[in-house]
Amino acid sequence: MGRRLNPGADPALSDDAAIGTVRVWDPAVRVLHWTLVVGVALGWATTEWFGDWHKPVGYAALAVVVVRIAWGLIGPPHARFASFVRSPAVTVRYARLALSGHAPRYVGHNPLGGVMVIALFSCIGALALTGWLYTTDRFWGDETVESIHGALAWTLVVLIALHVIGVIFASAHQRENLIGAMLHGRKRAPRDGDIA
Repeated sequence: MGRRLNPGADPALSDDAAIGTVRVWDPAVRVLHWTLVVGVALGWATTEWFGDWHKPVGYAALAVVVVRIAWGLIGPPHARFASFVRSPAVTVRYARLALSGHAPRYVGHNPLGGVMVIALFSCIGALALTGWLYTTDRFWGDETVESIHGALAWTLVVLIALHVIGVIFASAHQRENLIGAMLHGRKRAPRDGDIA
């Protein structure tokens, strides 16, 4: 499920722990996160207005996802998928504990956050694929591809809403400003029982 932390036992945490916070989100994670937020918002805006920009904005959002996936393989510990993508059993157990108000605090992403990252990246990738297919000779004007692209766009809206609700819920439950943490990169220093 993750490594439980004892901040006094980890020399890498001791200096930051002394001032009450630890560095969790590196600059690349934060810049990519907020760039993707802007990219998705611009993707929606360019659907109705500035239509010529819709395709390049979509490809830019896909590029951000590709870079973030690479960073999830080679980046620092809390950026890596291995630190927050958990098994279905662990994720379901965490969800039950979260709903009962007894979920442990994760220093990085919790298991539900890991599922959301995968879902968002997959949806954006599928949006880019269907958007590209729609520009090919074979699928130009294909109503099925257009319908799938539209359904994926609305699925992304639902996922974003669930993500925001999850962040608000986790922030309230853990008494921690997760939006602020994604801006400045720091979270409350780990305490006994917290999970890396």
